[in-house]
Amino acid sequence: MKTTRTLLVWLLAIMISSTGFIACSDDSPKDLNIESILAGDIDLNGATSPVNVPVKPTIVFTFNTDVDAATATTSNVKLTQDYDNTDVAIQVTASGKTLSVTPVDNLGSGTLYKISVSAGLLNDDKQPLAATTRTFTTAGTFSPAGILAHWKFEDSANDATGMFNPSASGVVDISYTDGRNANAGKAATFNGTTSIIEIPNGDDLIKSQNLTLSFWMKTNSTDKTSGHFVMGLGAFYGLQYEVFGGYDGAKFAVRYNLSDTSSTAEDMWFPSEATDASNGGWQGWDFAKSLTVEQMTALLKDNWVHVTLTYDGTKRKGTLYYNAEKMKSFDFDLWPDGDAKRVVSGVTFAGEAPEVVNEFAFGFVQSRAGTLWDAEGWGGYDFPSANHFKGQLDDIKFYHKVLTANEIKLMYDSEK
Repeated sequence: MKTTRTLLVWLLAIMISSTGFIACSDDSPKDLNIESILAGDIDLNGATSPVNVPVKPTIVFTFNTDVDAATATTSNVKLTQDYDNTDVAIQVTASGKTLSVTPVDNLGSGTLYKISVSAGLLNDDKQPLAATTRTFTTAGTFSPAGILAHWKFEDSANDATGMFNPSASGVVDISYTDGRNANAGKAATFNGTTSIIEIPNGDDLIKSQNLTLSFWMKTNSTDKTSGHFVMGLGAFYGLQYEVFGGYDGAKFAVRYNLSDTSSTAEDMWFPSEATDASNGGWQGWDFAKSLTVEQMTALLKDNWVHVTLTYDGTKRKGTLYYNAEKMKSFDFDLWPDGDAKRVVSGVTFAGEAPEVVNEFAFGFVQSRAGTLWDAEGWGGYDFPSANHFKGQLDDIKFYHKVLTANEIKLMYDSEK
C-alpha cells in the first residue's frame, strides 16, 4: 500500500512539473536570431567577407522565428556603398522566417558594400534583432553604379552590361589581343587603315544632361604619320576624340544643347603647354595642367593611358582626366556676357543623314554611312592614309552621371 501511495505521489509530481514546463515554454517570447544570410549560394554570414557577389543580388536573411513584416522596412534595413557612405535604394520584403533585400538598380562592380539591420526589426513576439552588419564586395574591377554601357572587347564588340541593347552593326578588321595587363584580359586592336566598330543608336549614349565617358587607349605610332580619330559620333555633331599627329596633344569635340531646337559644339583642347584663364588662356578655361611636349608624348604615344571626360549639365562644367589626374576643365558660366553658350545644358546629337548618322564609331571620327569629309584625304574613311586610329582600345564606359574625382581614381587604380 505504501509503495502504491509513493508511486502516485511521484507521478503527480512529474505531471505538475511537466505542466509547468509546457506553460513556461508557451508563454516565453522567443528571441530573434539570424540563421543564415545568402546572396544566391554565396554566404554573407561567414567569417570572411565574400568578394564575388553579383551586381544585382537578392540577399535573403533566414531567422529562427517569423519576422514581423510591418517592421521589415528601409528604415530598419540599409545597404550602403562603403567608399562614399551613400545608401543604396533597396526593396525589402518579409515572409515567414525570411527577409529579402534587393537593390532597385544594379550595384557598382568591384565595390565594397555594407548591409545593416537595426534593432527595429522585430519578430512576431515583438523581440528585436541585435543590430547586425555584414559586408561584401561585388565581382569585377571597380566601376560605380549606374553604368549605361561597357565594352570589354573580350572577343566581342558588344556591350558587356546588357544595359545598352544594340549589338555592333559593323565590325571591320578588328582583332582581340592581350590588353594592358593579365587582369584586363583582351583589348580591341585597330590597324590604322580600315579597322572600325560601329554601334547603332549611338546618340542614346550621349543624350543626357550629365555625362561621363571613360576608356583605356594605347596608340601605335609604327608607320603612322597622321593623327588618330580614336572614336566619334558624327564628328562634332555629337562627340569625337582625337590624338594629334605629333602626339603633343589631343581634343574632345562635343555637341551641347542650347534649346529644344538648337545646339552648339565646343572643343576641349588639351595641347602641351596648356593654359587657362589665369595665365593667358581663354576666360572659360578654369584649369589647365601644363605639360611639356615630352610629358604629353609620354602619355599619348605608344603607352596605355586612361582617359575620362565628364560634363555636369547643371553646373555647365566639363573636366578631362588622364590616368585619374585632372588635366583641364572649363565652365560655360565663365564665357562672355551674352554668349549663347552660357545657357547650354546637356550633351546631344545634332547630325542629319546623309552627312552623318547616329552610329557611334570606335576607330574613326564617324561611321562609314556618313558622307562628311568623304573627299578629304585626312577625313574620308576610304582613304587608308586618313586619320584612322591605330592601336588598342579597352573598357569603354558610358554613364549618364558625373563620376566624382574619387570614383575616377578608384576605377583607375582598380584597372591599371
